[in-house]
Amino acid sequence: MNAGDVADGGSPAQVASALVDRRGAVVGWSRAAERLVERSAAEILRRSVLRLLADPDAVPPGGLPDSGTARLRCGSGKTVTVCYRVDGLRNPALSLILAVAADQASESEWASALSRALLAQNRVGFVLRDTDLAVVRTNLARGAFAGPPLPVGSRLSDVMHAADAAGVEARLRGVLETGVPLAASEQRVRSAGPPYGEWSLSVSAVRTEDARGRPTGVAVLFTDATEHWQAERRRELRHRASARIGGTLDIGGTAQDIVDTLVPDFADVAWVDLADAVSTGDEPPKTFGGGDLHLRRAAVRSANGPWPPGLLRPGSPVPAFPDLPMVRELQGGRTIVTDRKTLERGLADPAHLRLAAPEGGHSMIAAPLFARGLVLGLVAAWRTDRPEPFEEEDAALLTEIAAHSALGVDNARRYTREHRAAVTLQRRLLPPAVTSTPAMETAGAYMPASGGAEIGGDWFDAIELPSLRTALVVGDVTGHGLHATATMGRLRTAVQTLADLELTPDELLTHLDDLVFRLAVEAEPARRDVVGATCFVAVHDPVAGRCTMAAAGHPPPLLALPNGRVAPVTMRPGPPLGVGGLPFEATTVDVPPDSVLTLYTDGLLQRYGTDIDGCTRELADRLARLLASGDDLAAIAQALITGSGTRPPRDDAAVLVARIAALEADSVADWEFPAAPRAVASAREAAMGKLAEWGLEGNAFVTELIVSELVTNAVRYAGGPVGLRLIRDEALFCEVTDPSNTQPRMRRARTSDEGGRGLFLVAQLSRRWGSRYGQTGKTIWVEQELSG
Repeated sequence: MNAGDVADGGSPAQVASALVDRRGAVVGWSRAAERLVERSAAEILRRSVLRLLADPDAVPPGGLPDSGTARLRCGSGKTVTVCYRVDGLRNPALSLILAVAADQASESEWASALSRALLAQNRVGFVLRDTDLAVVRTNLARGAFAGPPLPVGSRLSDVMHAADAAGVEARLRGVLETGVPLAASEQRVRSAGPPYGEWSLSVSAVRTEDARGRPTGVAVLFTDATEHWQAERRRELRHRASARIGGTLDIGGTAQDIVDTLVPDFADVAWVDLADAVSTGDEPPKTFGGGDLHLRRAAVRSANGPWPPGLLRPGSPVPAFPDLPMVRELQGGRTIVTDRKTLERGLADPAHLRLAAPEGGHSMIAAPLFARGLVLGLVAAWRTDRPEPFEEEDAALLTEIAAHSALGVDNARRYTREHRAAVTLQRRLLPPAVTSTPAMETAGAYMPASGGAEIGGDWFDAIELPSLRTALVVGDVTGHGLHATATMGRLRTAVQTLADLELTPDELLTHLDDLVFRLAVEAEPARRDVVGATCFVAVHDPVAGRCTMAAAGHPPPLLALPNGRVAPVTMRPGPPLGVGGLPFEATTVDVPPDSVLTLYTDGLLQRYGTDIDGCTRELADRLARLLASGDDLAAIAQALITGSGTRPPRDDAAVLVARIAALEADSVADWEFPAAPRAVASAREAAMGKLAEWGLEGNAFVTELIVSELVTNAVRYAGGPVGLRLIRDEALFCEVTDPSNTQPRMRRARTSDEGGRGLFLVAQLSRRWGSRYGQTGKTIWVEQELSG
């Protein structure tokens, strides 16, 4: 047994040594020998070594062999079996006998065999490091294992990326200091030199100690889990792509989700280019070959933060491509993998290359967004920081992600087309945003939900009525999309028709409620439960300085008085439209000149929070601040519709802001006459005097005829009292009020008839005429153009 034999990773065997002369007498005796046979040097020296044998008679006639086993008798009387070996020295008169206990020899041989087995492995890595973590022995010295070679004497930082080396060294240092082993710890490793790459290792480490238990280093075992790690990484990337991409119907958002999924786990730089037609919701043309593909950069992402300044910026058109084989492959729906040099030769334009290849980019992969036989765009990725190029497995993965992404982009494109159609229809159905009459100035605004993704049925309207009166309307149809928009159009048309009949707001809502009920009956069974609406109607009378309003399941308006006070109008709203069977109640409030009445849908309140009362107060405060700023109504309406800016809109919203104007002084004249024959002459005389005072003698003849006819009919058929009112503004209005509810009718008189031509003449001589009903009686009005 050689005295230098040790069990790798274990304690050295206790080797006894004895020096004997030619006669076999012991002339030298080691301390290890004293411990092994329990006999001191004084007992052994100058005596034959054979006297130590437990069975001297078993010695062969030629003497003991140069190596083998023997049983020795110890000083205590027990025996010990040893393995021995006789080595000759340079002095031929002396020989050295080395011996070790047989059980220790077996353990040492086993440890040696284990060490040889570990060092011969090419699937399990083994590294024995000293206390400085330098390599003492390893099976990686010739690069037989995955990754770069690991020569004896090398340190971690010599072969690994600095950040990875620091992490591994910290773990091994902990094992060396504490003695706590490291078991199957996952470690990512990037090489500092060729062959470049990244590996995933399963690392186990234990501390090695000498016979006295002092640390001598660390023994490290690891297996290469790179293939499993890459497969798991690709699986996670597929799962993340399927869960993330396509979750929005916004084309730009879908493109951004694609690059956010790829960077940094798959690539260092990525972008998505989309066909110009796709971003507007249309289908791209089918093209094949190079040239201008009409692509535009839609989304970008860089692992290093800001987008590199030399690359094509988002929103920029993609330059034309030469007719390259890789371009045709992309147009055919296939993924390509290339490198910088190949791309440089193909483009042949340094300026184009600078836009298409990031600095340091060495490997590129691109896949088309291919759906229904159309190339909607392409997704491209580069590797710059990570040294390994893209492989076939990466191409298969990107092909799968691109196919899923193409469906998301195509769904977003089709939704954009429908959304654009709904927006166009919605805008066409809404009135002008700003209107102005002698008695009122209005401004409206509409905003879809989710930044434009949800077009609904909210609307506003300002309807001019006779005698300078104005009807203000806001409404909200249940649901979103084209069905809600179409229903909104039908309701707005109905409201305009009913308003022209000059019904009171509560009566108008009653008729509108019947219409919504009929629409629900006509709808498909699956949609009947979602046909409904809320509505608010207000009619402003500038002569009376009042506003009569009624609501069907709608929030009350805000009234801002000239003194700056802003508060919601106190009123009792009725049920939403379509419920049926419940009445609507009208409320009348005074609105002095320069007051501002603000109507809105409930979607506007949601832009300020969820608590209705709190949102109403916040909206009122915001309106007061905007009015105090002196902005015009259009700016105020737009500022209100945007809300507080902290919450995304969950519902579409409409707002209508109306500022009450003051009529000119002495622009209205009122009289009341008894139901007597002389009332006709008195009415004519009063009207003619007022027209002369206003300087409207050119309207005297027609006005005299109108007053005579209307007052005569009132005295004859309705009784008294009879009211007469003249209103002068951009037109001349003549109103006659009587207590009868009988509807006046115009008819064509026969030649023999003595009457029946009055209303016919009134209609022929005026611009328009009509009648409206109050709580008691009716009013017939006639509108004339001012003479001159």
